[in-house]
Amino acid sequence: MKVSILLISLMIFQNQMTIFDSNKNSNNSNWRIVDDVVMGGQSNGTFYITDAGKGIFSGNISLENNGGFSMVQYAFETKNISSFSKVSIYLKGDGKTYQFRVKSSIDDSYSYVISFETSGAWETIEIPFNTMYPSFRGRKLDKANYPGQQLEMVAFLIGNKKEERFKLEIDSIVLK
Repeated sequence: MKVSILLISLMIFQNQMTIFDSNKNSNNSNWRIVDDVVMGGQSNGTFYITDAGKGIFSGNISLENNGGFSMVQYAFETKNISSFSKVSIYLKGDGKTYQFRVKSSIDDSYSYVISFETSGAWETIEIPFNTMYPSFRGRKLDKANYPGQQLEMVAFLIGNKKEERFKLEIDSIVLK
């Protein structure tokens, strides 16, 4: 009986890929902030790892000078993800709406995007790949949804067309 449970647990564990697992030894050097200042805006976001090991994306959104967004990107070497169909993110938001974004190639000009709302409590957000649509500068493109073949970047963006402070705590990002 114990062998069966162990084998089932191993099969379940093997059928997932961890993209990010926050802990006190996590390295935040592959995380990069992109704010609307690239277009003249005045929003500012930060990303850091707390002493408790949680990734924190926080800051302030400003609408000044046609601004209104902040994004944190996490880039890594190309991963073949063809055996997975969704992403599972364990996080704690602030009750605001965020976008989760992915890129098959870091050189792509567009991302695959889906919005999600946070509850203010720790929760798991599950996003099927095929629900993520291609978008460039906020415009939906006439292309197929995310095929989920390869992955080089994930990102979180906030841009709700209003001035606001935000805080998103990220514990893990896992493909299933």
